Amino acid sequence: MIVLLTILLYFLVLTLYSRFVTGRKSSNEAFFRGNRKSPWYMVAFGMVGASISGITFVSVPGMVMKSGMSYLQTCIGFIFGYIAVAFILLPIYYKLNLTTIYTFLRDRVGQSGYKTGASFFLLSKMTGAAARFYVVCMLLNDYVIGPMCPSVNSTLLFSVIVLAMVALIWLYTKSGGIKTLVWTDTLQTICMFTALLLIIYNVVNSLGMSVSDAAQAVWDSPMGLHTVSFDFVSILSGVFIVIVMTGLDQDMMQKNLTCRSLRDAQKDMCSYGVAFVPANLLFLCLGVLLVLLTSKMGMALPSSGDDLLPMFAATGVLGMPVVVLFTIGIMAASFSSADSALTALTTTYCVDIRERADDERLRHRVHIAMAVVFALCILAFRAFNSTSLIDAIYIMCSYTYGPLLGLFAYALTNRQQQSPTPHHLTPIICIASPLLCYALDTVITNYFSYHFGYELLMINGAITYLGLCLLRIANSKRSFSR
Repeated sequence: MIVLLTILLYFLVLTLYSRFVTGRKSSNEAFFRGNRKSPWYMVAFGMVGASISGITFVSVPGMVMKSGMSYLQTCIGFIFGYIAVAFILLPIYYKLNLTTIYTFLRDRVGQSGYKTGASFFLLSKMTGAAARFYVVCMLLNDYVIGPMCPSVNSTLLFSVIVLAMVALIWLYTKSGGIKTLVWTDTLQTICMFTALLLIIYNVVNSLGMSVSDAAQAVWDSPMGLHTVSFDFVSILSGVFIVIVMTGLDQDMMQKNLTCRSLRDAQKDMCSYGVAFVPANLLFLCLGVLLVLLTSKMGMALPSSGDDLLPMFAATGVLGMPVVVLFTIGIMAASFSSADSALTALTTTYCVDIRERADDERLRHRVHIAMAVVFALCILAFRAFNSTSLIDAIYIMCSYTYGPLLGLFAYALTNRQQQSPTPHHLTPIICIASPLLCYALDTVITNYFSYHFGYELLMINGAITYLGLCLLRIANSKRSFSR
């Protein structure tokens, strides 16, 4: 009952706070761009929470079981990636005064390339965000709310959780959109890190250690900081992950485009880019401490790292206060990523697909439709009840970012569009590229026992870029022959 009251109170505070900061009604300019008046430090702080999803909240602590703290190598790469986005992509977006970043493709790749890029974003963001939110709803259903309602049918309870959570996200974003999220994400980031620090404090107390003893134990652990090395591939992967999944993602860029000026946006991006290292270090330290606590309590480590934090924080092993904190933390993390995804999907459909940025009635209808589709996708994952399906969704999303990388690389090098790519062939290239990458990965895995990692993203983008360049050359030759 305490957990349920905590959830209801969190919902109430979030809704009232969003209404207070944005009012009852706002324009499309406020919904899509926040009137370009957001303080950069508020955006930066909120973006830390928005970039850490509910999956990250659960998964990162469990990473230490297999790879220690080596994930920090990728996080170091994130810093350089954010610097690249801040000083290469943001100046372009601000110079063109863009509402969505895919509008940049229209003048460089043509109308078809513009629509293709926006469509790839809609597909990958809807399925990816729904898959992530599905896992969070499952955690709440299985570990938090389900045990309080043992007589209620699990499927029915899960459906109620999904519909209630999606309805709340729609409710507090329907009027203010991105203007609301700049402020609510700040509140949710505070809640998430407060919960994380208090959980760490409770774990340290359960180990019978002081804070300094716990820091020394983390340092001395086989899973500690000595597992971090300067691996060039991991760092380079972190750079490209940020460039593609932040710099070329409307969801991640929309709040950055609400700052008052380019300089403010650059300060915002560099600030939260640097903050990613200490933020993830806290999650990893929690993972090491939980492994130590498992040993002290004579418990077996879970088979999956994703179950490490829920095994303690959601089952009451550390007491009800930790269950409450875990609930607040995972809700804050999941809401701050899902609400921005829903807003970005609405923005991209209205501005890029329909090209009606000033139609408020269309925006309201699309926002409702996106919320409904989002909820239906989550419920569909439950209906199939297959972990392999979720894995397939994540794999598909990773493939769909490759064509976006290729499209933007082509747009950046095709400044004047003197020899435009044939419009009707651009979607074919973008669809063929991930299919070729999948075939290449299958062949390499079967015959050479090597499985591509993050580098497949770069190969995917390179194939798309090369295909567009070849089409431009072919088109130029046809024009010359005439």
